[in-house]
Amino acid sequence: MSIWRIKPVSAFEADMKKSELKRVLGKWSLTAIGIGAIIGGGIFVLTGTGAYFHAGPALALSFVIAGIACVFAALCYSEFASMIPVEGSAYAYAYGTIGEMFAWIIGWGLVLEYAMGSMTVAVSWSGYFNKFLGLFHLHLPDYLTQDPGSYSGSGFSMNLPATIIVLLVTALLVKGTKEAAKANNVIVIIKIAAVLFVIIVGAFCINTANWVPFIPDETTIMDHGESRLVYGWNGIISGAAAIFFAYVGFDAVSTQAGEAINPKKDVPFAIITSLMVCTALYILVSLVLTGMMNYKDFNPMGQYPNAIKAPVAMAFEIAGMPWAVFIVTIAATVGLISVLMVMMLGQSRIFLGMSKDGLIPKFFSELHPVNKTPYKNTMFLGVIIALVAGFTPISTLADMTSFGTLFAFTMVCIAVWLLRVKQPNLQRNFKVPALPVIAVCGILINTYLMIKLDKNAQLFSFAWLGLGLIIYFVYSKRHSNLEKKGIE
Repeated sequence: MSIWRIKPVSAFEADMKKSELKRVLGKWSLTAIGIGAIIGGGIFVLTGTGAYFHAGPALALSFVIAGIACVFAALCYSEFASMIPVEGSAYAYAYGTIGEMFAWIIGWGLVLEYAMGSMTVAVSWSGYFNKFLGLFHLHLPDYLTQDPGSYSGSGFSMNLPATIIVLLVTALLVKGTKEAAKANNVIVIIKIAAVLFVIIVGAFCINTANWVPFIPDETTIMDHGESRLVYGWNGIISGAAAIFFAYVGFDAVSTQAGEAINPKKDVPFAIITSLMVCTALYILVSLVLTGMMNYKDFNPMGQYPNAIKAPVAMAFEIAGMPWAVFIVTIAATVGLISVLMVMMLGQSRIFLGMSKDGLIPKFFSELHPVNKTPYKNTMFLGVIIALVAGFTPISTLADMTSFGTLFAFTMVCIAVWLLRVKQPNLQRNFKVPALPVIAVCGILINTYLMIKLDKNAQLFSFAWLGLGLIIYFVYSKRHSNLEKKGIE
């Protein structure tokens, strides 16, 4: 059947040769893109939620499990990137191995990771920006910082900071990848310095009694009027699923393969290096944070109600270091800009790849005559993301983003294994060691974490994928380049 037709590897190589994208990214710029995507609001926000509602001090183990789940996928991504170094990420890999419809669903699912992730990050940035202004006793009116669904007053309201930051990032991305990468490199240095500051300074404030017991016994707590089972090993696993959003983005490196100077070597290096660096930093931050504050103090109904929203800042405030709150807040505010930048960059390159294959309109693959960026694609995304971030209450988007990411990771693990069996003689500059074991582990752990996500997020995500199938059969299948060439 034509829905299972495969784009030959030779066609990808032909796309690479005629690509007009500028190859300006070296291995360290690519690594910075990975770190820029991973270190964001997750580490500054989700640590409190993960500690109180899931794992307690054992949150560090949740980060280990989530990191391991990512490593399996990262190895598989790296093998693909060494063979098919084009923009499109998991979508392109599936198109070259499993088939067109499957690739389309992955590409459509990646919108959950990148576009919806961008919306979530924009709203998170707005919260930190407002907190930053508050440090200087400046306050925007509520009707300019809250979407209509969250605003308790009457009349017009919107999240103006979220809208403005998306439009500013869009303008930077349209200007050029090299300029965006330079800005990202500076922000990444600031973020790593801030995380190291939290680890080193926070280590002197640790009370080891807060780590006892390290894995609290399973118990029931109340959350928005509902009881939920927390802690124990189940809490560690559910915590890994909940904080998985903090790892979203390392695969964004693979979307930049079309602009990498030496993609077959540098993309695998950047994927694995960025993931290993960030996993180590996350584990250390979670240990320091749960050592500085007892996990029970993150209770939103307890003595420190703001601890769940800004756990790192609250920990330093309680430790009597209000000056450190300035550093953490500023770093988070600046740092989230690079996350937003990489998310939007990744989504635009996935759409670019899909458009080149004819699955979405050619509008998405038109490049700027001077900057050689997909400027129409980027501006379209910028306007949509800005509007949604400004006017929509976003509650389950983080979980939907995690769903899209886990879904893509699972598919990549399947696809790399399938291609190794079907085309074992293809040149692979990087090969996954013990592939059957790595692939099976990746498939099982990512699927299990998907099951552990919020049920509403699962339903919305499946509905999104269902909508994608309708679009495929109505438009994409008939306009596919392979369809036009008569390839079945």
